[in-house]
Amino acid sequence: GLRLEVLHTSGAIENQQLLKDGKADIAFLQPWLAHHFRGRAVLEVACGTGFWTPHVASEARHLIATDGTAEPLALARARPGCERVEFALADAYQLPESLGRFDAAFAGLWFSHVPKARQASFLAGLHERLHPGSRVVLMDNNESQLLDFPITETDGEGNTFQHRSLADGSVHRVLKNFPDESRLRELLQGQATAVSYRMLDQFWLLSYETVGRA
Repeated sequence: GLRLEVLHTSGAIENQQLLKDGKADIAFLQPWLAHHFRGRAVLEVACGTGFWTPHVASEARHLIATDGTAEPLALARARPGCERVEFALADAYQLPESLGRFDAAFAGLWFSHVPKARQASFLAGLHERLHPGSRVVLMDNNESQLLDFPITETDGEGNTFQHRSLADGSVHRVLKNFPDESRLRELLQGQATAVSYRMLDQFWLLSYETVGRA
């Protein structure tokens, strides 16, 4: 039957799709991520099984990768290239002060799973963990993903959902939003400078620098 929840398994499914269809994007993103986080103390939000974590960590000064569930963190720890990474269990919507403060942040394949009503508060909470002038990169699927996973329903707030089938035969209802560039820029109004948006074959990329008090 249909299970009505948003699952971390969705990230694993998206990674499988990426390995199948997104090799050109991976080839671009590996050095791109390393360059953007070179020499910085980075907070990764919702790292899941750590698909992107080694690329962020490769030239970062320090990286703390967080997720809200322990099981995917165990898989991330075992990835080659994550030996220097610190992993922490943390709710992406309530990032604890104990994590410290950073001068960079990354979230890959996470923002699409944030309900529209919580997008602004998620970004505000993330920015609280960052110094002014910090570099932030958000990366997520663009609408090319709909060829494999079409939208199956839309709720009253405009959130869109897909149904994902797992190997055990279960079907899961997964929140998956596709914000456009104008929506992302609207959310960052007054909070960011040097905002840059880029579309790849499989992804959109948003990078910016935070503003605020020291």
